Amino acid sequence: MKLTTRTHYGIRAMLELAEKYGEGPLRIKVIANRQDISVKYLEQLMATLKSGGLIRSIRGSKGGYNLTKAPTDVKLSEIFNCLEGPVVTIECVGDENYCARAANCAMRQVWVQVQDAMMNVLQSMTLQDLVNGTKERKNLDYQI
Repeated sequence: MKLTTRTHYGIRAMLELAEKYGEGPLRIKVIANRQDISVKYLEQLMATLKSGGLIRSIRGSKGGYNLTKAPTDVKLSEIFNCLEGPVVTIECVGDENYCARAANCAMRQVWVQVQDAMMNVLQSMTLQDLVNGTKERKNLDYQI
């Protein structure tokens, strides 16, 4: 399974907001510049994240975007589901009637396990976990 740029960039934008959580709203141009994402594409992603209830926009000269809740309370699975929809590794996992062989298919069970493992990882990690990992990597860079 290959993640789309939609999810990849969306999580990067959310990570940027998480790193600056509590410091006020971030402008979309700042996020785009720091994360090397086109402003136009990021606007589309932010609209999706906003409609999913993960971020809010603030208008005005000091406006921008904020997370709607603390980074410790935002699971990666929420972001993934907002941007991609439900995870389905292969059609028959989401709909057993998709294939006549699904009930007795050994590979279907493998794909179910792969999907479950991926969702378990995404549900077990928060934006704060990513922020902490980023800080640890930056500290290692300075020590080398």
